[in-house]
Amino acid sequence: MTRNINLKIGPAIELRHVSREYAADAAAAATTAALDDVDVVIERGELVAVCGPSGSGKSTLLHIAGALDVPTAGEVFIDGWSLAGQSAAARAATRNHSIGFVFQQFNLLHGLNVRDNVGLPAVLARRKAAEIANRVDELLDLVGLTDRADRRPGQLSGGEQQRVAVARALVLDPPIVLADEPTGNLDTAAGDAVLDLLLASHAAGRTVVVVTHDARIAARCERVIYLRDGRIAQQDKPRRRRSRPLAAVLDTSAS
Repeated sequence: MTRNINLKIGPAIELRHVSREYAADAAAAATTAALDDVDVVIERGELVAVCGPSGSGKSTLLHIAGALDVPTAGEVFIDGWSLAGQSAAARAATRNHSIGFVFQQFNLLHGLNVRDNVGLPAVLARRKAAEIANRVDELLDLVGLTDRADRRPGQLSGGEQQRVAVARALVLDPPIVLADEPTGNLDTAAGDAVLDLLLASHAAGRTVVVVTHDARIAARCERVIYLRDGRIAQQDKPRRRRSRPLAAVLDTSAS
């Protein structure tokens, strides 16, 4: 049966009774639970923060929700489609089609310039060169880095590198954006500029999930999921915020 990738039949992301264990001691075959029987539903268009102390399972939850990792038990759904039993190649196709990632460490390729870093996912997806060039130009303009297009990541500030990472996450226009501590390595001004980009992406209709330990970031989201010791400690009820358009929130002077 061929999957119709345009058919939306469920929440953006759903985790059902998901657990994830890792080997703690290979010699003794001991394991430790990063997630323990977690149920999460994230509806389309939601803006959600995932919070909790270090080691609570925040990043593990995000990686499983984004098909970067697989659960030890339980089931994960993206747009209503189960990832259970999918091959690594199939999960990669799901990520490429549906999900954009932003990481704390930027994960840019230092041998490529800004333009090529942003366009790389589209190249891997075999988009046409002219289409890629137009999309990259559009995104660099949106994140305020047109004049940095030919620079390498090492020639940019941390805030500029993270803005490149946000542009790269959006190059294939994914419906879901997952961000893992995207402002953790940035000063307040640069972090606010990156957060505003993510909020503007949400205002454009995307589902955005942000892992953070920063209460200021959580306060700007519609809903907060709190983790502790690999379990859901609390989930706030959704609340709607008034989002401003990208042109109104982007501070291109912040780096």
